[in-house]
Amino acid sequence: MDGNSELGGFLRSRRARLSPQEAGALPSGGVRRVPGLRREEVAHLAGVSADYYTRLEQGRHPHVSESVLSAVARALCLDGVERDYLFELARPRTDGPGSGVRSVSERRVRPEVHQMLEVLDRVTPALVVDHRKDVLAANRLARALITDFEALPVRERNLARHVLLDADARELYEDWEEVAQEVVANLRLSSGRHPDDRLLNELLGEFMAKVPEFGGWWDRHRVGQCSYGPQRFRHPVVGPLTLQHETLALPADEGQTVCVYTAEPGSESERTLGLLASWSMENGAADTARDR
Repeated sequence: MDGNSELGGFLRSRRARLSPQEAGALPSGGVRRVPGLRREEVAHLAGVSADYYTRLEQGRHPHVSESVLSAVARALCLDGVERDYLFELARPRTDGPGSGVRSVSERRVRPEVHQMLEVLDRVTPALVVDHRKDVLAANRLARALITDFEALPVRERNLARHVLLDADARELYEDWEEVAQEVVANLRLSSGRHPDDRLLNELLGEFMAKVPEFGGWWDRHRVGQCSYGPQRFRHPVVGPLTLQHETLALPADEGQTVCVYTAEPGSESERTLGLLASWSMENGAADTARDR
């Protein structure tokens, strides 16, 4: 990914969504030919010259200060995730040789985390993903809910690939388009943090070529953590259920997060999740018997 073009595209998309009134700027005179704020209006709100901001948006200011970036973030009304993303684009970190390019088979999950997934398996689907959405580990209930990642070739064990490329995912997720756009927003955030990740860039290129909606969603420059929220499923075996999705970072394992899906206590979804757990255990027992 070209950092300069990414920065410019992000800044343009953020000012395009803001009206002068929303940003607290007095609208300048003349006919407005573009939606949202003009460059000079952003510059005025940020306290920098119009020329300086123009060079920043064009990627021609490689040594922008933290104070200027903070002022631009305030002028554009960026939220916390967007502000961090702006800093990552404008002041990219330098990764060590080979970092960020390990495949899913090379990124290990600690035994203690595997144990946690097994304990959760009694009641809760849970899986571990990295910044590319590669699925590094998943308990049986997560595989029963979403897809059997362990049955897939290693390269295809990726949550974003499942959502965007697996035809069954469009049926599994009640709000597939919303889920897909959240995944794309998370991938854009990861791309800003890891611009030189070859495997991530290859994945994005594949989505661009194979998913008709991807290009339009990517061009919106939306960034997001996919950290929590409800997800509605239409499971082919047990039927509809609504689960709360939470993402928990593993501080000792850089880039790894645990995705947990829980049902509201006493709800119909909790009972349905129990049915799914029973079904997955029966299927697991049957598979074990066949393997003997």
